[in-house]
Amino acid sequence: MQYGICNLSIVPLRSQSCNTAELTSQVLYGEHFKVLEQQKYWSKIRLAFDKHEGWIDNKQYLLIDEQTYTNIDREITGLSSDMVEFITDHNEQLMPVPVGSHVTASSLLSHRFEGHILLGTQAKENLVDTAFLFLNAPHQHGGKTPFGIDAAGLAQMVYKLNGYPLLRQASQQATQGEPLSFIEESEPGDLAFFDDDEGNIVHVGIIMKDNYIIHTYGKVRIDRIDHTGIFNVDTRRHTHKLRVIKKII
Repeated sequence: MQYGICNLSIVPLRSQSCNTAELTSQVLYGEHFKVLEQQKYWSKIRLAFDKHEGWIDNKQYLLIDEQTYTNIDREITGLSSDMVEFITDHNEQLMPVPVGSHVTASSLLSHRFEGHILLGTQAKENLVDTAFLFLNAPHQHGGKTPFGIDAAGLAQMVYKLNGYPLLRQASQQATQGEPLSFIEESEPGDLAFFDDDEGNIVHVGIIMKDNYIIHTYGKVRIDRIDHTGIFNVDTRRHTHKLRVIKKII
């Protein structure tokens, strides 16, 4: 088994080993992973944080040894808190990294980080405020940064920045936490899940107070939620059918 770490700001994670394959997620600076398979130009990896698997370009990560991987797993990994921070590399050149990057890994890469670091868990009340960091970010399938993010990526990153792990896909996230029977039982920060006509969970949003929800639909936006689902405040129609609400914390 080989191990790796992301030494660049935002690296695509794809469904297959080619540049035209579907983007399923992204690897942010400092994230570490297992290398499941290595080809000439591509590697199949499994991220340590959420166990998501995909293919990454061999030029866009560095190999590390097993002991280093284990040490990172055991330590608390500090995250960058601002929309964009800067890492100084070994050549004294600046590299931008997005919010949620694992910046405490900079010492392993002979880089320097001097910004604010998030450590530990935050109060549940902070979740919605964190979601506002991504407001108006464009939808990007597989994205998880303010420059492009999908619905599950928004939920995952908001919880991650507050110290709570979520899986990568909405259908996976729906297996976490405790189900609630009614919207009235929910609190700001709880997750609402929505399904398609076949009953597959395909969307997730973060509950706000007063029956509002923040989610990704074209962009990260705020809409109304009722027992039917999400009511789009611009088009004045329902866009997503409610399946279940989960209390994660």
